[in-house]
Amino acid sequence: MSATRLKELSNAAQIYGQRSFDNYAQVRSIAEQIRDGLCAWLDSSQKCVFLIPPQGPFKSENYGSAAFSVAGKGFLPLEPISFGLAVKISEDDDFMRLVMTARKEGDRMFLSLENGKMLALSLPSQEAELNSIFETLYEHLLQWFTHRVDNYDNGNYGSNDIGFDIQRAKREL
Repeated sequence: MSATRLKELSNAAQIYGQRSFDNYAQVRSIAEQIRDGLCAWLDSSQKCVFLIPPQGPFKSENYGSAAFSVAGKGFLPLEPISFGLAVKISEDDDFMRLVMTARKEGDRMFLSLENGKMLALSLPSQEAELNSIFETLYEHLLQWFTHRVDNYDNGNYGSNDIGFDIQRAKREL
């Protein structure tokens, strides 16, 4: 007996669902490793990096599954997934959102930053690769500020770029 078309379609959808869940689980694992590792790398004495949604208002807290672009979509799509990192940038509890988009290719995870810079990690991730990503993220944020200060100091600070989300976000205790 041959399988019905509906059964064949159901089997294909089941395989798709398994892959999309695997994709989400791997992206979430990498995002959590980056959140925890970057915070420890910046200052191990305080909470300074949180997983937040890639868009919209945010507080300095971890959003769990709501931190990912696929949240609330019902049938989990098999696509690159974006997430936000709220990185503490001042002693006054100012946080800057850094958006990353992750896509898996074979045994590698590629993370793209807002400026198009691409970072790669092995799966499972290696400590040296993560440390390189922390350095790159730090330099990316630091250069965002220093470049704008330099432009201001030299009279060329007007532009039409969108920039980062920066807000004072008090944590709820």
